[in-house]
Amino acid sequence: MIDPMPLYHQMFKEMGPQHWWPADSKMEIVIGAILVQNTNWNNVDLALNQLRAKTNLNVKQILQLSQAELEALIRPSGFYKNKSKSLLNVLKWFDQADCDFDKLSQLAGTHLRKDLLALPGIGEETADSLLVYVFDQPAFIADNYARKLFGYLGYPTVSYHQLKHQITLPPTFTYRDAQEFHGLIDEFGKIYLKDSNQFNQSFLSHFKLRVVAKE
Repeated sequence: MIDPMPLYHQMFKEMGPQHWWPADSKMEIVIGAILVQNTNWNNVDLALNQLRAKTNLNVKQILQLSQAELEALIRPSGFYKNKSKSLLNVLKWFDQADCDFDKLSQLAGTHLRKDLLALPGIGEETADSLLVYVFDQPAFIADNYARKLFGYLGYPTVSYHQLKHQITLPPTFTYRDAQEFHGLIDEFGKIYLKDSNQFNQSFLSHFKLRVVAKE
C-alpha cells in the first residue's frame, strides 16, 4: 500500500495551493463532471455557457427541457445524446432532495459512493470527484494524470480501481486535502506528464514513494 502524504506535502511545498475546480457553484460542478467525460474543459465551457444562458443552471428548469433541447445545448461537450440522458437522471436524483447536498449525504450515509455509482453515466472518477468537491468528503481521485504520475514514480497501474486501492489515506486527510491533492496532480500533469523527458526534468524526478504494510 502507498502512503501518499509525503508526495502531497512535497507537491504543495513546490506548487502552493491550487483552489482547483473551475465552477461558481456545487451544482455547476455536478453538471460539469458529467459533461467533461471524454472531452476537454474548453468544450465543457461552451456547453455550460449555453445551458446557463437558457436555464441559469437551475435544476428544475433543466429538467423541464425536452431531450432535444438539452442535447442541442450541451452538444459542444460531445457524446451529447448519452450525456443528456445521464444529466437528466443525475439531476432527478439531486432534485428529489431539493439539491440539499447535506441531506443526500445523510440519507446515503456510508453508501453514498455506491449510490452515486448506481446512477447512469457516473463512473468511479466522477463519483469520487463529486464526493470530494460536492459532498465535502475525503477521497483519492485516481484519474489519468494520477495514474501517469504514480507510474513514473515506480507504481504503474492499468486501471482507476487498481491505483485507488493501492492508496492509503490517513484519518487526518480532509476533503480540503483531497481537493488540493487532485488539483496539484492535475496541474503538475499539464506541465510535466506529457512524456518521460518532461517528468525527468521535474522536481519529482527523484522522489521516492513511501510504502506501508497493508492493514
